[in-house]
Amino acid sequence: MLGLSTGLFALLIICIVLAVAFEFINGFHDTANAVATVIYTNSLKPTVAVVLSGFFNFLGVFLGGIGVTMGIVNLLPTEVLIDDNIAHSVSMILAILLTSILWNFGTWFVGLPASSSHTLIGSILGIGIALGVIGHKSSVNWGKAQEIGAALLISPLFGFAAAIFMMFLFKRLIKNDYIYKEPIPGKTPPTWIRALLTFCCCSVSAAHGSNDGQKGIGLMMLILIVFLPKDYVINPNAKFNDISKSQTEIVRLMSLVDTTRLAQKPDMLWYTDVNKSLANLETEFTKMISFDSVSTKTKVELRKSVVVISKNIDKLISSDNLTLSTNEIAALKSNVTTLKSTIDFAPDWVKVIISIALGLGTMIGWKRIVETVGSKIGKQNMSYAQGAAAQIVGSSTIALTTFFKLPVSTTHVLSSAIAGTMVAKKGLKNLQKKTIRNIVLAWVLTLPVTIILSGGLFLLFRAISG
Repeated sequence: MLGLSTGLFALLIICIVLAVAFEFINGFHDTANAVATVIYTNSLKPTVAVVLSGFFNFLGVFLGGIGVTMGIVNLLPTEVLIDDNIAHSVSMILAILLTSILWNFGTWFVGLPASSSHTLIGSILGIGIALGVIGHKSSVNWGKAQEIGAALLISPLFGFAAAIFMMFLFKRLIKNDYIYKEPIPGKTPPTWIRALLTFCCCSVSAAHGSNDGQKGIGLMMLILIVFLPKDYVINPNAKFNDISKSQTEIVRLMSLVDTTRLAQKPDMLWYTDVNKSLANLETEFTKMISFDSVSTKTKVELRKSVVVISKNIDKLISSDNLTLSTNEIAALKSNVTTLKSTIDFAPDWVKVIISIALGLGTMIGWKRIVETVGSKIGKQNMSYAQGAAAQIVGSSTIALTTFFKLPVSTTHVLSSAIAGTMVAKKGLKNLQKKTIRNIVLAWVLTLPVTIILSGGLFLLFRAISG
């Protein structure tokens, strides 16, 4: 049983089932983001809309890569995930999973469009903070947490403003008054409007899958690293010879840097850290012929070195003090990408499981959130133009953040975009204050509640397990 005891194997299966459950709930929690507009404009029947959305969510998981996944995995340092006492690591995973599921399901039950991204990030941060409370030296990658926090904060505000601009653009470019009217109940719109809104529904669904699907993959990777570190700390398919050559080439390129130009203290610290980690890799590489031949402890050290190298080289490249030519910087980036392939990976079977869970979840339980998003944000039902504007802004914003490898709240981007279209039509008075207040309240409360709940559960489980 994968080298695990019966008890640990059973816990592994339970954790995988919980991760799949999280993604399943994520699917029906966020379905409204894609289907509310096509349903409330009578463009598609609800059954057709959710099935179509589920299919494109499924595809989106495979189109989005794993950049967001790695951002989630790297929030907690590897040495935190792999505790000498595996019961402590399992306590961590269970706390993250249970917190994420409880808050996601609870907000869905009361019909609130809360953020799965906020929920998961808050759960992970709760673990890191709890570890700091008990005296653990390395608990949270706060640099990555700040990046993610900024994306989660800015994206709804951007969605709101962009939707207002999109409505202004529509009115300047499209003079057909029909698309600015509220849909007639039971009457389908003209074919070209149905086609536009259906395309937007598919786009949002694919974008949602590409971003939110990676959160489920990230959870699965955390589970696999905790339970099966020897197999998943380092990519089992990484080609040792290619990685070794890239390490050597990075050493050569770093030797070309004029250190006298690294005047600012951070630049020199980044440069020094890179060279130390490169030396550590070189020392280990001379002792091995493949990644399979080394211990789990060595693999953990290799992973840490690769993280330090990639993170600090990114910082150096963004600095004005790095004295390398354009071609040399391109070569540096290429070799760092090859080096990172040792840790940036997710097995295909994980992607398939999460894709199916997200796709199936999208087809179930959609009605509660759809009613909130479709008819309770504004005082009037959405017009065809409002539906299209909100979907275009939503899919573009989500795709952009996925490109920059950051998780984003699909729920809040779409909700804020719909609110923006309502404001563009008749000002702030066109918003339903109670709904907006509840959405904002869920947005504000999600992080502190999940941080406290996750941290508390972790400390409880850790104490019980000894």
